[in-house]
Amino acid sequence: MTTRDLPWTPPNTEDVEPLPVGRWWDAVSAPAAVGDRALELLGRESGAVIQDGLYGKLYWLIGVDTARSWCLRRVRVLAALADETTLLGVPPAAWTADHHSYWRVPLGPGRYLTDIRPLHEALAQAVSEVLGPAPEIRQLCYRCQLPTDEPTPVAMEHSGSVGGVTIYACPKHAAHYPGPLRPHTLTSASRTRQEGRPG
Repeated sequence: MTTRDLPWTPPNTEDVEPLPVGRWWDAVSAPAAVGDRALELLGRESGAVIQDGLYGKLYWLIGVDTARSWCLRRVRVLAALADETTLLGVPPAAWTADHHSYWRVPLGPGRYLTDIRPLHEALAQAVSEVLGPAPEIRQLCYRCQLPTDEPTPVAMEHSGSVGGVTIYACPKHAAHYPGPLRPHTLTSASRTRQEGRPG
C-alpha cells in the first residue's frame, strides 16, 4: 500500500490547513512532555503524530468516535460536536522539524491511525510519570487565581522557617512550567498575589 492508497492524506499545500475532526479521524492531544514519554512507551505501535511546537502539543490521529469517554489529565480528545466544528491544523506531509508544526511520526503505510488501547495505556502512564499524582481536591491556579479541577503541581515554595508548599496551575498556565516539579522561591510580589493581597 502506498501513501496515495490511504483513506486520507495530508493536504498538498504550502501551509498548515485547518481540517475538521470527525470526518476522516478524531485526534488526541497531549502536552509535549507527556506526549514525548507516551511516544517512548508506544514505540512502533504509534500511528502518525503531529507535533505543534508553537503550542507545545502532540496530536495522534485515531478512529472516529473511539475515545469520547477518556478522562486523562491534560489530555484532550478532539471529536465532532453536534453544534460546532472542531478543527485541527494539519501540516503538509513534507514538513519536518524545521517548521513549528510538522509530522513527528510521518503518515504512511502502517502509520495512520493509532490503536486507542495502547495509546490510552501509554498516555495514562506518561501522565502519572510526568505530572505526578493527581491532587484529590480542587486547587487554585497560582497565575489566574481561579479554582481548577485539573491542577498540575508546577513548583514547590520553600522558605527558611516552614516546609515546602506545592504550587498548582490550571492546564492553560501549567504550560509556562514545562518539565517536572522543581523547587521554586516566590518573590515577595508573587507571594502577595498568592495570598490574595494587592501587590
